[in-house]
Amino acid sequence: MELAFIPSPSRGVLHLGPVPLRGYAFCIIIGVFVAVWLGNRRWIARGGRPGTVADIAVWAVPFGLIGGRLYHVITDYQLYFSEGRDWVDAFKIWEGGLGIWGAIAFGAVGAWIGARRRGVPMPAYADAVAPGIALAQAIGRWGNWFNQELYGKATDLPWAVEITSTADGRLPGTYHPTFLYESLWCIGVALLVIWADRRFELGHGRAFALYVAAYCAGRFWIEYMRVDDAHHILGLRLNNWTALLVFLLAVLYIVLSARKRPGREAVVEPGAETAAGDAPAAGAAGAAEETDAKEDAGTPSADAGTDEADDADDADDADTAGETASPDLTKATGTTEDTHHPADPESAEDAEAVKDGADSAKKG
Repeated sequence: MELAFIPSPSRGVLHLGPVPLRGYAFCIIIGVFVAVWLGNRRWIARGGRPGTVADIAVWAVPFGLIGGRLYHVITDYQLYFSEGRDWVDAFKIWEGGLGIWGAIAFGAVGAWIGARRRGVPMPAYADAVAPGIALAQAIGRWGNWFNQELYGKATDLPWAVEITSTADGRLPGTYHPTFLYESLWCIGVALLVIWADRRFELGHGRAFALYVAAYCAGRFWIEYMRVDDAHHILGLRLNNWTALLVFLLAVLYIVLSARKRPGREAVVEPGAETAAGDAPAAGAAGAAEETDAKEDAGTPSADAGTDEADDADDADDADTAGETASPDLTKATGTTEDTHHPADPESAEDAEAVKDGADSAKKG
């Protein structure tokens, strides 16, 4: 008897009028937004321009969806082209069925096209978006929970997932939630890549290669637990072999790349540093112009004040000059304030005597 388990949704789609809202699709969309958001932050931190990650994602995401669906349809063709199946179902991507290997491969092609159009190096872009892709996978795996698919062997563990659907040969019961295991593993991969990138300054695609290698290591043991139909080669599921091969290629790339091109790219987006430097310069120029305008606006008042001060000084000088010139002018005219006083009597008599003497001299 199961004491606890993870219940599955009774249905994976809700209808908002005529519009179906599918849980699987929502998980994919949310994952894409998270990947672009985190990738943009990492790209800017490396010296790139805001928006470049989203512009390239416009190419990478559609290619990735097409590639993921193609890989699933090709490797599980019996689900769509065998007797009693409808091949049109191969286009119903909302019902689930995306192969991560095809999604990454085709998504890389789309990203390469977008990167060339933006003139940025593809390895640097891959390093920036690697942790975001891992988180997108972690979120996207919950779409399998909505569809009640990709579970593991039967178990009575407390975290077992309950399967209630009987479609496509499913047997109701409790099973290992391999979708949950992979989701948690992908979160760990994202944290590992972020830590290693900061610690070792991974560049030239090595952060992306680390993500690929770490994901493959987890996918190998998780794939081994799954019980859904799959092709087997030498006793192992096809995806086990794929994970092993891709893991070895990723590790080989890390080793060879570190020897050939150590360190990290100095410039990830040509022109980004110039554009970033122009913005502060433009701001400084604007501030200088604003200061000049304020100074120009204050000049008339200052000039007016100066003129008034000069006029006051001139008036003071004129008063001083007037005071100085008044005594001189008095001396020149021979008049002073004393000339208005009455004449001295003795002086008048002397003057009269002198006049009389002069008259006597004329007569004699």
